Amino acid sequence: MKVVIQRVSEASVMIDGNTKSSIKAGCLVLLGITIEDNIADADWLMDKIGQLRIYSDAAGLMNLSLEQINGEALLISQFTLLASTKKGNRPSYISAARPEQAIPLYEYAIRRLENALGKSIMTGEFGADMKVSLVNDGPVTIIIDSKNRE
Repeated sequence: MKVVIQRVSEASVMIDGNTKSSIKAGCLVLLGITIEDNIADADWLMDKIGQLRIYSDAAGLMNLSLEQINGEALLISQFTLLASTKKGNRPSYISAARPEQAIPLYEYAIRRLENALGKSIMTGEFGADMKVSLVNDGPVTIIIDSKNRE
């Protein structure tokens, strides 16, 4: 699994002109699921997101986690994070999981992040044409790959 985490002061997702979900201060998480991913990847990654210290403390240092600031989360599935651009100019998505594998893992990741944060999170809609808006706070943007645990 690969995620792009953006610290936001607000974010929302629209589908067919209607707001599906919106959050205030917290993080927007774009999630790509590969054919090699499993529950262990989701467990590690969602727990990491909840504990990632990317929010400022009283001294202005990034020492607080999403859980500690009681922030909100918006989790959106995005297979294009898995694009391979090694050959030619058209990205290949051959490593992206097919819906029959990806949807259960996406739904599991939602529940796991909710458990990590101790509250409900907002989501997009798997496979939908979504319009995502955000105000990146900082800006702070972090990329994490569950297959490259540093």
